[in-house]
Amino acid sequence: MNPLNKLIIAVSVTLFAIAAAAYAQYHPAATDPCAAADPCAVADPCAAAPSSEIPDVQTIVERANIMAYYQGDNGRANVEMVVTNRQGNQRRHEFTILRKDIQDGGDQNYYVYFRQPPDARRTAYLVLKHAAEDRDDDRWLYEPSLDLIRRIAATDKRTSFVGSDYLYEDVSGRSLTADTHQLTETTDEYFIVRNTPVNPDSVEFSYFDVWIRRDNYMPYKMMYYDSDDQLYRTIEALEIQTIQDYPTVVHSIVRNLTTESTTEMRFSNVQYNINIGDIFQERYLRRPPREVR
Repeated sequence: MNPLNKLIIAVSVTLFAIAAAAYAQYHPAATDPCAAADPCAVADPCAAAPSSEIPDVQTIVERANIMAYYQGDNGRANVEMVVTNRQGNQRRHEFTILRKDIQDGGDQNYYVYFRQPPDARRTAYLVLKHAAEDRDDDRWLYEPSLDLIRRIAATDKRTSFVGSDYLYEDVSGRSLTADTHQLTETTDEYFIVRNTPVNPDSVEFSYFDVWIRRDNYMPYKMMYYDSDDQLYRTIEALEIQTIQDYPTVVHSIVRNLTTESTTEMRFSNVQYNINIGDIFQERYLRRPPREVR
């Protein structure tokens, strides 16, 4: 995600998963065939034909991680998130997300500020993401109804993000070193990578498969399986546009096959390489910075 994609396809969309040291640099602006063209749709990629050469799996996941979460030096987007339960009832959220990279492929900061619904207005979420394998991310949530800043424990990162089908970990990404990776299939359009947790007791899934586009390394779809080898959760990019020369997921969906609920995210007013101040601090949770107003 861009950070945005971090919410998606972690999303993972919208919010997809994620960071370790020594990442390969990838610059889509230099090779993106979609530049100066109509926005790319997932079903009809407008990029050049992928190379017949197949990289090793570590290179694939590192490049996909850069594409999903590290485009530009920073980013901003407005997000509309709609949660639909099995009865068809909907709950709508609107928020702004800011991202700032400390190091490409390494540490990052995120700030999420909610405007809707009314009972969540002024809720703020701060993530200081650490790429080091032995260090957990720092996460805080401000709940304005209680005027309370709550630190989110590392054990809570696989829980629901504000009542949606996205998880806290989907928003900022999952460390690449948390899983082993296996290239299980290569098609004309996709690399399909199986990711198995190093510490299976720390997560609810047995493994997840990721479809990664060969033309630009954008993660397109993620499928999660339980201990009985049953598919129970999917994340999918429904629309990709080229913004400031960066392929960007602007519409994604999470489907929970167990609860039969879905969560869609749509991104608008997406901007890269903007002026973001030193706002990734706990004191800005109660007092939102001008960048999200």
